[in-house]
Amino acid sequence: MPLTGEEQTLLARCPLLRGVEETLLEQIIQAEGAELVQFSAGQVVYSPRDFRRCLGVLLSGQLQVTKDTLAVSVLEPGELFGAAALYSDAPEYATTITARRSSRCLLLDQSLVDRLLGEQPLIRKNYLHYLTGRIRFLSGRLQSLAQSSAEGRLARYLLANSKNGSLTCSATDLARRLGISRASLYRAFEELEHGGLIFRQGKTITIPNVSALEGAL
Repeated sequence: MPLTGEEQTLLARCPLLRGVEETLLEQIIQAEGAELVQFSAGQVVYSPRDFRRCLGVLLSGQLQVTKDTLAVSVLEPGELFGAAALYSDAPEYATTITARRSSRCLLLDQSLVDRLLGEQPLIRKNYLHYLTGRIRFLSGRLQSLAQSSAEGRLARYLLANSKNGSLTCSATDLARRLGISRASLYRAFEELEHGGLIFRQGKTITIPNVSALEGAL
């Protein structure tokens, strides 16, 4: 199935291919090593056990990035994934990427990416710029995590894992996932509830305003 007009626009604006001429985009899509793949909701895109050494562009749908059972981020259409594992010698350290809903991706295998980086100066420049941004982002995130409070961990987890603004999970399981004690978790609940950022009813946690919770981080 060919790309839709919306998917072509997303591809042309993604970090790797921004500014690339339309004719070259068409050549890349049709090149050996490029594959358009549809993933159903819940299907694993890749994981340490089902490893793909490729660079991907999400064209539609939504992907969940998970590391050691903890949700790390959610990918939206137009975003790249797979850069960290593209040249990795240790696939066991790869994250797991799963389709949160029906998703379509363009996958570029390592040999094709190598050729594009070698032959296309603009793509090479785009990729270096993207990697530089990722390094800065991850460095800042690691520093933040090292200093984060239980409230911050809880807020980040809720933002990454809630569906339609709510999450159902026992306190014991949630504390385990966050790597904190139940006492710390309950203090975090109280802090976020006091600020009106979350509401709890039994095992269900509701986020009344996602933007407000994001702003609290």
